[in-house]
Amino acid sequence: MRTYKAILHDNQIEWLERPPETSGALQVYVTFPEEQDSEISSKRGKLMAEVLAELARRDTFSTIPDPVAWQRELRAERALPDRDV
Repeated sequence: MRTYKAILHDNQIEWLERPPETSGALQVYVTFPEEQDSEISSKRGKLMAEVLAELARRDTFSTIPDPVAWQRELRAERALPDRDV
């Protein structure tokens, strides 16, 4: 079984990517997500805010004198996908 992303408008399916190749009618199974994406994003955002507040409370990054320079160093050290070094 293959999965294709689509949006259901009333009784019409709008494919969000290339639809399956068919000739004629095709039986499909539609599965609805338990939560809407906006609800999930909202929960993730709240959790992220709580985690960041806890990191600030613990003074986690206080030993880093220049956070911008530290972040540049970290980014420079990692290999980027599909790029020769």
